Amino acid sequence: MFTGIITDVGRLHARQGGRFTLQSGFPAASIALGASICCDGACLTVTEIEAAAGGSSFSVDVSNETLARTTLRDWRPGRRVNLERALRAGDELGGHVVTGHVDGVARILTIEPDGECRQVRIAVEERLAELIAGKGSVALDGVSLTVNAVDNNDFTLTIIPHTLTHTAFGDKKPGDGVNLEVDLFARYVARLMEMRR
Repeated sequence: MFTGIITDVGRLHARQGGRFTLQSGFPAASIALGASICCDGACLTVTEIEAAAGGSSFSVDVSNETLARTTLRDWRPGRRVNLERALRAGDELGGHVVTGHVDGVARILTIEPDGECRQVRIAVEERLAELIAGKGSVALDGVSLTVNAVDNNDFTLTIIPHTLTHTAFGDKKPGDGVNLEVDLFARYVARLMEMRR
């Protein structure tokens, strides 16, 4: 379980098939084998750890299912990656409940300046659009964000300066894909309604 509050921006160091090695500022001693780390919104299991200058290097094995449903299939070395370690009992829930189970890849349509902020319009599949509500929460590349408004299969949100500088969102441009996780509670309400039809 995660909160969508990014605690480090790592970098993809190497990729060999489904094995990804990332560099991070997390101290190696603070990461356990088998730990869950949310990488651009995908919950992945640490399979190897090494100490590195300024932090650590850790590896994760990515399944074909995850490659098919996320942007990870397109990752290349050098890419910056939003990282969040799993929530511990007693930690502050600063964003919203994020599972790290990506629902699909959304596409950035536009990014427009709004003072120091950025207004972003996102296109999403119809099956997921119905689970997104104005003033509700979504996770994009693991970042907890509030939806401004929904228009058919598009929705808009605002990225504040802190998020632009403390996540990999500052790298994004129109046309880029982002890992989308809809609000957990919306997913369960939709399932309940489906079963009652």
